[in-house]
Amino acid sequence: MNTGSDESGEAVVAVDRSKPGDAAEEQQGQGLGSRAPEFVRARRMLHLSWQVGVFVIGLAVVGAGIVMLPLPGPGWVVIFGGMAIWATEFVWAQLVLRWTKRKVTEAAQRALDPKVRRRNITLTAIGLVIIAAVMGVYLWKFGFEMPWKIKDQ
Repeated sequence: MNTGSDESGEAVVAVDRSKPGDAAEEQQGQGLGSRAPEFVRARRMLHLSWQVGVFVIGLAVVGAGIVMLPLPGPGWVVIFGGMAIWATEFVWAQLVLRWTKRKVTEAAQRALDPKVRRRNITLTAIGLVIIAAVMGVYLWKFGFEMPWKIKDQ
């Protein structure tokens, strides 16, 4: 709430009627809703066609990401890219991306905790020692031969 005075000297009070959280959204420029150009939003049929097009393109990208999960390729990155395409037009996708971003940020902060870092470094070192031991046993038993060339003994 801001106070001031007008030309007559009377106190004037300016009331901020914005909802909590609006300032953060305006600051980031990430309000919920369609990001279609104004001329598209002004015409209902054009906007509906625009939404269908965005949905189909986003679906194709998400589908390609799902295919890449078991195959070589950046599956999760492509899926989140498709979600970002959907988020340009659909509130539900914007909310999913915000939730995902919040969870990733929280996980990154937890990973930077010194106790968690020590634990992760310790587990990585133990894993590397186990892998080295398994490789040592393999080389001792079979020598430097590929598994598909091992003869029955």
